[in-house]
Amino acid sequence: MSVTRRRLLAGTGAVGAGIAFTGAVEQLFAGSAAAAPTGGRDGYGPLVPDPDGLLDLPRGFRYTVLSREGEPLRSGEGAVPSHCDGMSAFPGRGRTWLVRNHENRPDAAHRVPPVDGVTYDPEGLGGCTALEVDDAGRVRTERVAIAGTSVNCAGGPTPWHTWLTCEETEDKAGTNGYTKDHGFIFEVDPYRRDRTVPEPLTAMGRFQHEAIAVDPRDGTVYETEDAFDKPFGLFYRFLPEKPRGGPGSLRAGGRLEALRVPGVPDLSVVQAPGTVFERVEWARVPDPLAKETAIRFQDFGPGGITHAQKLEGCYWGGDRVYFVSSFAKTADGSRADHFGQVWSYEPRRRRLALVIVFGPGADVQKPGESPDNICLAPQGGLMVCEDGNGAQHVFGVSRGRKVYAMARNRQNTGTDDEPEWGEFAGVTFSPDQRTMFVNVYTPGTTFAVTGPWGG
Repeated sequence: MSVTRRRLLAGTGAVGAGIAFTGAVEQLFAGSAAAAPTGGRDGYGPLVPDPDGLLDLPRGFRYTVLSREGEPLRSGEGAVPSHCDGMSAFPGRGRTWLVRNHENRPDAAHRVPPVDGVTYDPEGLGGCTALEVDDAGRVRTERVAIAGTSVNCAGGPTPWHTWLTCEETEDKAGTNGYTKDHGFIFEVDPYRRDRTVPEPLTAMGRFQHEAIAVDPRDGTVYETEDAFDKPFGLFYRFLPEKPRGGPGSLRAGGRLEALRVPGVPDLSVVQAPGTVFERVEWARVPDPLAKETAIRFQDFGPGGITHAQKLEGCYWGGDRVYFVSSFAKTADGSRADHFGQVWSYEPRRRRLALVIVFGPGADVQKPGESPDNICLAPQGGLMVCEDGNGAQHVFGVSRGRKVYAMARNRQNTGTDDEPEWGEFAGVTFSPDQRTMFVNVYTPGTTFAVTGPWGG
């Protein structure tokens, strides 16, 4: 299958109150390691073909397969579920704990096995698994963390070390055999299953959730919506009743609001990197449970609301939240076309900025279409999971805005004449920054990648 590569465009101009665009970019590319080298790494060299045909990496890096779809869970609870998606790493004593989503729909080959005490809907095939990995990279335990949910796409970690797993569906009870409504967020404890409550955080909304990020200063949760049809999804914030947070605190409720950029009905019309909107607004969601009408169709008053196609990755960095629109297509109903955007929102200034735009190009070393899950990299910059056509990569983007290939999926699920490769998802780093964990969606595979990070 042929594929057109994309090249990264990052402008330096800004609009609005004379604000410099470079500040937002430097915040984005600051990295998460205290000792990140000045300027960041611009790559680790070309990818070396893997003789085992699983994962190509630069010289000096190695991978370990932690888990593969269909193999027995180490807990003995059944098979490793299908469709490994969003994931995060949590610290432990000599351990890293991973919580991994499984984006299972009713046709999934391997469901998340139902387990007493952590199953929401017996007919839901999705959920999460938890892996305990020691400092030597060995998997010590692997078990079901929550079951009976559906289409668990992404999510995000909380400052109190739990995982919020998001259902990317709006199916109600009676649809696809479900016995309960779906389209919710659930809180998962990575360390102990008996501290996971398999009940939805209903105040956070019922819609086609993608990812979340939490402001550690006040507990505000930002949420992306990857709606499949027009009108497309919204960007939300949830203001919790218990802003100091803590496990279970989100069950106390709160207020759900959606982003409104006055005069901008669709973020796709913003094409210039560095564009800044001052003092954007937040509109209260009329019916967060979407009892009769999906939230994106609801009446937000005379000012309307701002939509965007394919709102996906979301994370907190420094003093702002970043979120991704993977692409927009006028053929699908968007107002304009693009191949990927990264936005930032600064809560204290109520300022929204378009940080990065992906655009068409022919350089095969540039990122492919549809950036999806993203995270901060230890050497400074980003790691970006590609979710497009053709070959699939994890790309790094340095603080100098150089783009480099970090990994390529070599597992061909098609044929020699018409090859296909599953997307990457769930890229995350261990708390000590020494290991990159990443999933391949299909066949579901979880890798640990070690090497000279930041060196």
